[in-house]
Amino acid sequence: MAQSFDICIRGAGIVGRTLALLLARDRLRVALVAESAAPASTNDVRAYALNTASRQLLESLRCWPDAEHATAVQKMQVWGDNGGEVSFSAADQGSPALAWIADVPALEARLQEAVRFQPMIELVNAPINAPVDATLTLVCEGKASSTRAELGVHFDSTPYHQQAIATRLRCALPHGQVARQWFANGEILAFLPLQGEAGNSVAVVWSVQEDRAATLLALPPEAFALALHDASHGALGDLALDGPRAAWPLHKAQASQWVGHTDKRAWALLGDAAHTVHPLAGQGLNLGLGDAAALAQVLQGRDYWRSVADPKLLRQYERARKTALLAVGGACDGLQLLFAHRLPAVQGLRNWGMKGFERSGGLKAWVARQAMGLETTS
Repeated sequence: MAQSFDICIRGAGIVGRTLALLLARDRLRVALVAESAAPASTNDVRAYALNTASRQLLESLRCWPDAEHATAVQKMQVWGDNGGEVSFSAADQGSPALAWIADVPALEARLQEAVRFQPMIELVNAPINAPVDATLTLVCEGKASSTRAELGVHFDSTPYHQQAIATRLRCALPHGQVARQWFANGEILAFLPLQGEAGNSVAVVWSVQEDRAATLLALPPEAFALALHDASHGALGDLALDGPRAAWPLHKAQASQWVGHTDKRAWALLGDAAHTVHPLAGQGLNLGLGDAAALAQVLQGRDYWRSVADPKLLRQYERARKTALLAVGGACDGLQLLFAHRLPAVQGLRNWGMKGFERSGGLKAWVARQAMGLETTS
């Protein structure tokens, strides 16, 4: 490729496209490398919980989905396995929502359209390892990043020995804009509201032990829906599957370094290429979008004489985002380990802790604001 770019972004998912739009807005020439130009799938059952910070970022790029595809969560209810219960309310936080549950296809379509009309971005449909002449390479390829492997960066991955099963449900009762989560028998089930304030559809994320995942995935649709009805204690009445089932293994992972220079090439990792966390708190994409916002801010604020590949700038980004990951990732990991234990003594302790947390006042409010992206750790 004859043209030289300021930035090459490898990976054209949600984080990669958001980053491209942020950098192009600052008049940087961006090559966005994707394996194909295939449109977003309409059969994708994934949904993301996006916090206030992520919404503000996407709105600034005019890429926020409409209300039908970004359902506001007014309340969250969490149940333990022995009487423990915690609830959060948007009204208590003085906020319009605790989070928004965004349909992946709708969000990807908005980002794709914005990229198509941004003249500072060139979409390169080529193999992911195709050479692109750029001052700085940004890797947003996800946890299985081939570019990260080519750079020789170690990806320290620890399996949870669980799989996440995702699907969609139609429910007999409306969800009431409530996100529901159950911790039981070492498993975590989440129902996330979809299709707006009056909807009766939910996105499901069910984290189960690996051996049980195969059994659940093999069930006929009606039997699987019945298993979800039992696990959710009939909270939304009769359930029916409204999409296929998808599953993937769960790991805690972090790259050994997030920025560097290799063979005169400057690079940085973002999103799942740099880190993954357990989905129990719904913070994975929020962390990735936070990476994009932080790096764009660092590059935007650089002295006029500094290159976008300046090591000082890249290290500034790495320090800030590792601090953010330490808080969020540590909390997710700790909760997963706590609720994975099946000993009665541990079960009683954690549910006692949930009850105490529910009455904690200021601590509970602070945790809620952290999850909403209204408090910063960097």
